[in-house]
Amino acid sequence: MDRELSGREFITALPFSHALAMHLETFGDGHAVISMPWDARLVGDPQSGVIHGGAVSALMDTTAGAAVISRPDGTGISATLDLRIDYMRPARPGQRLTCEARCYHVTRSVAFVRATTTDEAEGHGPVATATGAFTFELRESRA
Repeated sequence: MDRELSGREFITALPFSHALAMHLETFGDGHAVISMPWDARLVGDPQSGVIHGGAVSALMDTTAGAAVISRPDGTGISATLDLRIDYMRPARPGQRLTCEARCYHVTRSVAFVRATTTDEAEGHGPVATATGAFTFELRESRA
């Protein structure tokens, strides 16, 4: 399977990701980067203009899942089992969010991922970090 093609298919096949205007930046070998532009429709606090945590969560879950399915030793099928997100600070209004996720360990049935979301404000640290567990199936174990 062409991993670049499957990455594009992954992001465009998810209506929710399309609705949030997510853009696949990097996809392959257990690593994924997906960005999402600031959008007034996603604001959780109208006074500050800060993006709702649910939109940040969706970006992180999608990116972490993409990292898992991009592993060449897997079948390209995954679902979220557990995702813990630590919100470090509010995202700056008007700034694109970028999430980077890396699948750092797999067993026969579970993949483990770490992810970090940042905005365009340099030197301010991450907006959120996450760790997660996803279903995983080794390519050779699929019947």
